[in-house]
Amino acid sequence: MKIATYNVNGVNGRLDVLLRWLAEDRPDVVCLQELKTPDDRFPRKAIEQAGYGAIWHGQKSWNGVAILARDAEPLLTRRGLPGDPDDTHSRYIEAAVNGLLIGCLYLPNGNPAPGPKFDYKLRWFERLQHYARELLDLDVPAMLVGDFNVMPTDLDVYAPERWRDDALFRPEVREAYAALVAQGWTDAIRQLHPDERVYTFWKYFRNAFARDAGLRIDHFLLSPTVAEWLVSATVRREVRSWEHTSDHAPVIIELDHV
Repeated sequence: MKIATYNVNGVNGRLDVLLRWLAEDRPDVVCLQELKTPDDRFPRKAIEQAGYGAIWHGQKSWNGVAILARDAEPLLTRRGLPGDPDDTHSRYIEAAVNGLLIGCLYLPNGNPAPGPKFDYKLRWFERLQHYARELLDLDVPAMLVGDFNVMPTDLDVYAPERWRDDALFRPEVREAYAALVAQGWTDAIRQLHPDERVYTFWKYFRNAFARDAGLRIDHFLLSPTVAEWLVSATVRREVRSWEHTSDHAPVIIELDHV
């Protein structure tokens, strides 16, 4: 079973890229972030024609998350992260697919830091920690997937010294991620590539992709049961080289699961 995450950076503007990638890799489940479209403009028909059922949580111009399932319909279990009824950002959606509970998330960027946006990021992280603990307590096969907007360690950023004060790399954020993992989650890429520089994002400017000046900010966190099924974790770097592509590359894990 192949499960992917992809910050598409505008699902309508980059629909051709998304459909091309779906046709090439044919993942069984896909978590998308940064849809940047309201609910009524999500390209449901095109995605259905590609062979995928979908649920989504959109927002005009910003944010937005979706879960796709090949030849299946994801069963919506949650739309929005609990803990703050006043939070209107579309950053979390969750579904049951083929016996798995999959949470797709787009964690706040938080820049500039310090400041209100950084404070919001830390509050969101705290809510995620509380909810993640609840998921583990359910003792069901679960995963948290998506763009976490955090580089967990120096190994996850091409030039750590340049990022020390960035909201994606500040100590408070890395500590929050470490505390989340310590609950009992497995970071899929690090589990299989413990000492390798693996990047999932490259900025558009300064020739970052060609120089491999990247960041690892797209993650799979697996519950103990799911971690036992983990077979592979790869980044589809080639997709990042396509014309009019996202600044992220898709990340795919394979599970030895039904």
